[in-house]
Amino acid sequence: MPSIKADKWIRRMALEHGMISPFEDRQVREGVVSYGLSSYGYDIRVADEFKVFTNINSTVIDPKNFDSRSFVDVQTDVCIVPPNSFALARTVEYFRIPRDVLTVCLGKSTYARCGIIVNVTPFEPEWEGNVTLEISNTTPLPAKIYANEGIAQVLFFQSDEECEVSYKDKKGKYQAQTGLTLPRL
Repeated sequence: MPSIKADKWIRRMALEHGMISPFEDRQVREGVVSYGLSSYGYDIRVADEFKVFTNINSTVIDPKNFDSRSFVDVQTDVCIVPPNSFALARTVEYFRIPRDVLTVCLGKSTYARCGIIVNVTPFEPEWEGNVTLEISNTTPLPAKIYANEGIAQVLFFQSDEECEVSYKDKKGKYQAQTGLTLPRL
């Protein structure tokens, strides 16, 4: 991080450089799972479209040949993830990561304390798009996920120099993804 405070750096990068859009300039907490700007990161929101995995078609999960019959599409304000199951979702926010920044994203403690694990891979330098979220319900009970509320926190790490080869330079397969993006080979 630069010598300015992390929250000021994130605010400046979001407002002046479009790093996060839409951008919530403060932590929204009243009656919701919190989201928006925090002290050292940004709490992202889950959108209202989900792909909930199901076994009704007896398909096999194969990252090299992904079968869309593996899930049911759901658009809702509250998604119910079945016991010991999994769903894909996406962020409300669209990100444009600078060439000298890498992010790490961790699930929010409110969900973690309910047995909900949120996995997101790092946002590499110059990656951009809506973030695809992997949501696991590790409990033997159904779990609620609230759309348009916080789901995870993004932490930003700025290098003192730009990377030699960025995600954009590599023509990464998930570059500029919009909506909920399934596995690609």
